[in-house]
Amino acid sequence: MALSSTFQAPHPGPLTQRSDEDLAPGDIAVGVIIGRASEYFDFFVFGIASVLVFPQVFFSFADPLTGTLYAFLIFALAFIVRPIGTLIGMEIQRRFGRSAKLTAALFLLGSSTVAMGLLPSFAAAGDTAIVLLALCRVGQGLALGGSWDGLPSLLALNAPPARRGWYAMLGQLGAPLGFFVASSVFLYVYTSLDAKDFLSWGWRFPFFTAFAINVVALFARLRLVVTHEYEKRMEEHELDPAHLHELLPAQGHHIIVGAFAALASYALFHLVTVFPLSWVALFSEQSVADFMKMELLGTAFAAVSMLMSGLIADKMGRRSFLGTLALAIGAFALVAPLLLGGGKPGQTAFLLIGFVLLGLSYGQAAGSVTSNFLPHFRYTGAALTADLAWLLGAAFAPVVVLFLSSRFGLMAVSGYLLSGAVCTLLALRVNKRLQAAATVVQD
Repeated sequence: MALSSTFQAPHPGPLTQRSDEDLAPGDIAVGVIIGRASEYFDFFVFGIASVLVFPQVFFSFADPLTGTLYAFLIFALAFIVRPIGTLIGMEIQRRFGRSAKLTAALFLLGSSTVAMGLLPSFAAAGDTAIVLLALCRVGQGLALGGSWDGLPSLLALNAPPARRGWYAMLGQLGAPLGFFVASSVFLYVYTSLDAKDFLSWGWRFPFFTAFAINVVALFARLRLVVTHEYEKRMEEHELDPAHLHELLPAQGHHIIVGAFAALASYALFHLVTVFPLSWVALFSEQSVADFMKMELLGTAFAAVSMLMSGLIADKMGRRSFLGTLALAIGAFALVAPLLLGGGKPGQTAFLLIGFVLLGLSYGQAAGSVTSNFLPHFRYTGAALTADLAWLLGAAFAPVVVLFLSSRFGLMAVSGYLLSGAVCTLLALRVNKRLQAAATVVQD
């Protein structure tokens, strides 16, 4: 397919001796995929631990359901502070440069994740353990916001016009890769140890793995970021931080529209990854290990679907494709309670269908309307749009849906997904009108 022609092997020799032609879209895509995979690994390790570990280790004073809800509340903290991390990172970039910001952010991300693996349990340290866990989670969120490097925007702008959907999808591949690695590591430890050893020390191993993965990701991204060619391309496209007091009055509405345009996909994100694991662990007779194996298969489905999304979006247009997927997610929402509550066959169908829809929609969700931003606002606008989409669509999905489902049944899954689908359709319609109005003004 296109992979063989678009990915180019780097030339040997010092980075500073590379020519402008060497900074091809394929080179940028590799940095984006590796970087995003490391970030998703850190976040999914926390999400999985919120179900399998934290209720027993940090919230042992509560029943399993309440302990999981508490863990999911801490899970949401990272998405709340992520916009703050973005703004702090932008200021660091203005003062010290892009590479310094990226190094600091990924060091904070890796350190916060590793520190979680060193925390004492509630039995050993009481409330202090919970406070430290929350602080580490805040560190993850600040780091993820600060790690915005502009590579996805640069990738989209350097992609051939007829292949923008394909290249927009490449950066999103980090999600299934990160989830697959995180789930595999946790599954191996979970099935290799008895329950006592797993909860005593085994669960810490995936958190320690994160630092090594982040180091690899840092060098993969710095390989591009420190080059003269990269900086030249960023300057050509005006991809530098914009001040908030300039961005919000001029084009702040595009941040809102862009976040809501991706909401169906972001609402689905944690409802097929983190939430189902909690439901099975708490309310199903199915083995957690068997369910995690099925999630790994679902992740493969998601990756293949993402590849397909790039091809389809280039045929029919990214925004039309997102609207179609929002309708599909709405239809899936109607049958989701029957599937998830239908025993092992139904839960398998829920996962596989959900992961396919997630791959198709999430593959095109990021930056779907960031072309609306003026060039000098695009770098900051794209980052804040993604931050807001995560906050509105995904941050509280596990805790809200688990709480409502435990009291009123799995129809809560339908309600949450339908609300996301409706928001996406409305936002896409508003965006179409904004574009039409802008065209009239230009004419």
